[in-house]
Formats: sequence, C-alpha cells, structure tokens
Amino acid sequence: MTRSQPRRARGTVGHANSALNLRLALATFGLVVMTVFAVLAFAAEIVWLGVVCVLLAVVAVVDLVVIQRRRAARRREEPGVRHSLFE
Repeated sequence: MTRSQPRRARGTVGHANSALNLRLALATFGLVVMTVFAVLAFAAEIVWLGVVCVLLAVVAVVDLVVIQRRRAARRREEPGVRHSLFE
C-alpha cells in the first residue's frame, strides 16, 4: 500500500512533507517548457541541448507520477478533504 508520505518523514498528515499540488503545477510547467525547448533545440540542430532538455522532461514525468501516487494515497487517507494549491 502506498502511503502519502515516507515512513521516516518529518511531516505528518496534518503538516505535509511537501506541497503536492504546488509540486504538481511546477512539474507540469517544467515538462511543458522542457518539451518546447527540446523541440526548438532539435530544430536548430543543437542536439546536445535537445538531449539535455529531453532528459529534464523525463525527470518531470517521473516527478508527476510520484506526485500523483502520493495525492491518491492522501485522498484514500483523507476522503472528502479538499486541499489548496499550497497544501
């Protein structure tokens, strides 16, 4: 079973380890920006920069998956509770 936070984390359910909704917004922004930069870099034939941007976009996708799993675990632990962007 996936928990909303790691077992030895200093945060609690009442005081989250990280602002998941804010992380979600920032990771989505990073994914979009890095994808656009990768396309532009490959179009300008700057392959090394395109590869770096693709790698950063992959990191953003992995972060999005982790965030969504933690948000789902939080929803299971706290059904019916709505969280703001900064919670």
